Amino acid sequence: MAENTLNGRRVLAVVTNYGIEQDELLVPVEHLRERGAHVDVAAVSDEEIRTLVGDKDPGKTVRPDLKISDADVDSYDLLLVPGGTINADSLRLDRDAVEAVRTFAGAGGKVAAICHGPWLLVEADVLDGKTLTSYASLATDIRNAKGTWVDKSVMHCGANGWDLITSRTPDDLDDFLKDIDATLGAA
Repeated sequence: MAENTLNGRRVLAVVTNYGIEQDELLVPVEHLRERGAHVDVAAVSDEEIRTLVGDKDPGKTVRPDLKISDADVDSYDLLLVPGGTINADSLRLDRDAVEAVRTFAGAGGKVAAICHGPWLLVEADVLDGKTLTSYASLATDIRNAKGTWVDKSVMHCGANGWDLITSRTPDDLDDFLKDIDATLGAA
């Protein structure tokens, strides 16, 4: 059984209702809950969330805890942004999700995004001066948003007064989760 090292920590995961890469949502949510964190999964609507495996094969379905528009983002310690090409491309069009990122960054919060998830950060226009990683196809978008893209399994950047943790793919989940644990544990 995992240590409850994150008791009292609150995490908000933001997703659309279709196209989330299954492991990029479920693995972090289960991991954080096992360590004592309270994790809410917020979706665009209150309908079930349909995940995908490898951006194409049907994955598990999940019930959201709330809608993004109903989340009190100020009450959370970390914003988690899973990837999945379809999820990330749709999520960056949701004004509530974009505003959640701006709120976290503006308040000196912590954001963790994996794979295509950083597209939401590009849309929120919060990457100026930040160094991050992502799925390789986002590198140009990140550079155009004034961020610095690196090819690493995990990148933690504290520039501009807020913490950003990023990883490239589900293959990097172990490193991604270790950095999230360390960051939340030190909060």
